[in-house]
Amino acid sequence: MKKWLTTLLVLTFIFALFGIPVSAEEEDVKLAEHSKSAILMEKHSGEVIYQKNPHEKLPPASMTKIMTMLLVMEALEKGAIELDETVRISEYAASMGGSQIYLEAGEEMSVEDLLKAVAVASGNDAAVALAERVGGSEDAFVKMMNDRAKELGLENTRFQNSTGLPAKQHYSTAYDMAVMAKELLKYDEITKYTSIYDDYLRKGTDDEFWLVNTNKLVKFYEGVDGLKTGYTDEAKYCLTATAHKDNMRVIAVVMGAETPKQRTADITNMLDYVFQQYEAKPIYKKHETVDTIKLLKAKKENIDVVTRDDVSILLKKGEKMDNLKKSIEYKGDLTLPIKKGQPVGMLTISNKEKVILKTPLIINENVEKAGVWDLMKRSMKRFVKNS
Repeated sequence: MKKWLTTLLVLTFIFALFGIPVSAEEEDVKLAEHSKSAILMEKHSGEVIYQKNPHEKLPPASMTKIMTMLLVMEALEKGAIELDETVRISEYAASMGGSQIYLEAGEEMSVEDLLKAVAVASGNDAAVALAERVGGSEDAFVKMMNDRAKELGLENTRFQNSTGLPAKQHYSTAYDMAVMAKELLKYDEITKYTSIYDDYLRKGTDDEFWLVNTNKLVKFYEGVDGLKTGYTDEAKYCLTATAHKDNMRVIAVVMGAETPKQRTADITNMLDYVFQQYEAKPIYKKHETVDTIKLLKAKKENIDVVTRDDVSILLKKGEKMDNLKKSIEYKGDLTLPIKKGQPVGMLTISNKEKVILKTPLIINENVEKAGVWDLMKRSMKRFVKNS
């Protein structure tokens, strides 16, 4: 018995030393056997289901454009740009090599068509044209990309361009790409573009261009509606994919596969695994009211606090989770005015004292500071009511 126990301890030490899992999750180890790194994440909870070298710094190739698209979507939300406005193409943007839609210097194209070109065909020229429109120049836009990465807490990402074309010190990780994808997917409308399998630009002209999605899974795997492929000689074949089935949206990332077939196989294995083994239990819908707060100095006194995203918990199929506890912690430095979409607190969901998830809560309207007349009317109403 003692000899058996000693052998077991030695084996455990060796397994831990060389990264060999001691648990019986051997099927997980094979989910992304062809890729250098990989991760599988449930989008709403952010729970990581599977990972392989998730923090290894690697060139992301055109998956870089996930951050480019995120900044474009944020600019659209702020009203800084419009989908139907036209962008004049610079000589620099038109000079981009690699995947492109063959933009010409001086040509004009709508923001929407440029976004479609990036999302579907991974157009480097389109990405730079959008970067110049949003940032003023690609260099300024790249600074915005890196600043946004820091805001998201991504410690192992550094961008040198908006395209993913080879550059020194341009790197990311599977984990960081998944977080960027999670943030991009806050904008439901992005999948309107990333789910397109083929389409045309410049329709009805001599320069009509056929777009074909570089992510073939949008056609061949049910539920896949994005997100972004990547390839360079250095990065090899990469893909950040997202799929939605039965109330559950997942994000799967692979980096460094040797062939497109291997990249597809690894993503498919991860998606098959999660949809067969897990399910999501919805708790709140996006922008559903969770609480109401009273701001005495606001023009509108009672303000609904809502979820920023859909809120759900991840469960193994057949697993039950009852007696969930929900608690809200508000920021202590709330000052007026409050902008629509501004985080005001954090919702925590726990089960048996174990925190399952935390998600931001927002106010889904602009809240202005009350004027003197507003406060006087409010005081008069209270006086009449109490008299």
